[in-house]
Amino acid sequence: MSNTTPDRSYKSIIKTVATTESTVFIWAAIGVALFALEASAVLAFLVSIFGDFVVALPVGAGGAVAALTEFEAAIRAVPTLLSRETIPNQGYWDGSEWVGTFLNLRPGLAWGLRATLVYVYAFAIAAWVAAGYQLYRRVYRAANWTPRDDVIDRFRTHRWGIFGLFVVFMFVTMAVFAPALGPTTYEQNMRNSYSNEIQYFDTETDSVETVLVGQANRGSQSTGDNADRVLPMEYDNFGRFHPFGTLPTGRDLFTFIVVGSRISLVIGLLSVGLSALLASSLALTAAYYKGRVDLSTVLISDGVMAMPQLLLLIMLTSVLSGTWLGNIYSGGFLLALIFAFTGWTYMWRSLRGPALQVSERQWIDAARSFGQRPLVIMRRHMFPYITGYMLIYGSMTLGGAIISIAGLSYLGLGVAPPTPEWGRAINLGQDYVRTGSWHISLIPGLLITLVVTGFNALGDGIRDAIDPQSDAASNTAGRGGGA
Repeated sequence: MSNTTPDRSYKSIIKTVATTESTVFIWAAIGVALFALEASAVLAFLVSIFGDFVVALPVGAGGAVAALTEFEAAIRAVPTLLSRETIPNQGYWDGSEWVGTFLNLRPGLAWGLRATLVYVYAFAIAAWVAAGYQLYRRVYRAANWTPRDDVIDRFRTHRWGIFGLFVVFMFVTMAVFAPALGPTTYEQNMRNSYSNEIQYFDTETDSVETVLVGQANRGSQSTGDNADRVLPMEYDNFGRFHPFGTLPTGRDLFTFIVVGSRISLVIGLLSVGLSALLASSLALTAAYYKGRVDLSTVLISDGVMAMPQLLLLIMLTSVLSGTWLGNIYSGGFLLALIFAFTGWTYMWRSLRGPALQVSERQWIDAARSFGQRPLVIMRRHMFPYITGYMLIYGSMTLGGAIISIAGLSYLGLGVAPPTPEWGRAINLGQDYVRTGSWHISLIPGLLITLVVTGFNALGDGIRDAIDPQSDAASNTAGRGGGA
């Protein structure tokens, strides 16, 4: 009996380890497969972002730009699961069936199928990440419980926060997969419309004709109650499907919006990231040294906050738009810098209190007594304490940044035209709000409201999950909405 028990225990351990390793292998294999499906699209996006920075450099970089352009074109030539080449929706009616679309489906159905697969893929990625975290939490993490577990569990029951997470997830997916989601491409429909052709079925001649995209756009303009206007979920006279209708220029509004969402997200993330870096660094430094350092930071922040931010944004955007910074990402990089260095004070004030609280803890004095350097103490022992507050105010600040970007674009500032931006779409359609072309301003306006509300709801959910004793937590979670 004594000889068989260790054997059974040993075999049980081996079986458990083998099962765990096989689970991890399966999880990793699924991740590699998911990434491989869209690897070329991800790489092409990163190369295009890097190319925008290289183009805008004040020194000559013609050879590098040409090489990057060729490299990007080669990457984009590699088909992916969700590319429009795999599931095309652009085609023409030849009198008996649709030609050029996926499985000869109507363009609207082919586009709907591709858009559905995009979001299915995005949810699959999210499920894979969640499964990986659960695997780490169950098997590899040394502690059976951490305070982070309670935060996640509380957030799962916060309906208002879950609503915000869902809206933010849908928006981020739209921005990341913008090239695949649009019924047409930004290059074909907007930037070089007179260099691209489409085919359509002419009912008068009962034959298939060829027309430049720019000319087709002129015949699909939504300018009030005109007969050629194209409303949401309609086809134009050239057989092209428009999920959100067309602009006064005849360009596809949905393509305009999805490309604009990527612009807004990149600028917002960059500005909030820079603001968080600056605010957290100053908050930790002021909390650690206190005294004159803290007082100096307070005076600097008061001075920045005293300046009217809108006027400062307009002035800096106008003055710096002609510089090399204004050429990076169609002026988006400059906007992010301006937002960061004019808006860090609000996040700093939110982080200063928690940083001062943690600086008085006993473990900070213990770290000092052991001779740890101030930078190490701030990074290892103080920064983790304020991370949750950064997530809360960062999500709320990101919503405000999106509204500010749209507002500047509405005024004709910020992102340089003709680069799509949601505020510019509202500006283009403001003269037609009371006409048959009401969709031009209404749809992007509703989307801006929804996205900003989603970011605020996400921030509320994170706040209540981190601090369940907050004033809003007991009421918000119960009724599923913010105050």
